[in-house]
Amino acid sequence: MPTPPSHEVTQLLLAWSDGDRAALDQLVPLVYGELRRLAKHHLRRERAGHTLQSAALIHEAYLRLIDVKQVRWENRAHFFAAAARLMRQILVDLARERGTRKRGGDARQVSLDEALVISPPRDEGLVALDEALTALAEVDARKSRVVELRFFGGLSVEETAEALKVSVETVNRDWRFAKSWLSRRLSGEEQD
Repeated sequence: MPTPPSHEVTQLLLAWSDGDRAALDQLVPLVYGELRRLAKHHLRRERAGHTLQSAALIHEAYLRLIDVKQVRWENRAHFFAAAARLMRQILVDLARERGTRKRGGDARQVSLDEALVISPPRDEGLVALDEALTALAEVDARKSRVVELRFFGGLSVEETAEALKVSVETVNRDWRFAKSWLSRRLSGEEQD
């Protein structure tokens, strides 16, 4: 399915922000393909055997997006930036929930034979990245948003620049800095 013109999506988003429910009905088919691409982008980075399907991630994000009150959608990039953030949060929440269960949150008694079975892989990488991004946001919120939009949202440099209302050069500079900062943070190196 071809990507709809940016101005068409923006017009529908603005109409929806103004309370036009019919605009939402027209918008959904236009953005569904891009939301699906975003969901697949997120899920490719998940551990093997992840139980959440791309359609479920899209629907959860969609439900949260349409439940957002008093958001004035500025344009297509703003909408997809919000969708990317929601998808990231959904995946991080699921990873944290699984981590809680693995540490006894929903413990049940098991036999010794059952206890010897190897447990599934952990989702600590996604949680660690989320925590590192939160720390980066305390240092420089825009650089954290650049990572969120590019890495989690799959937005191009140009789309990220549009969403953040900065130049392409600024996005490239922030992206390089943030990748280096996060790499050091995730490897346990000291941060300045």
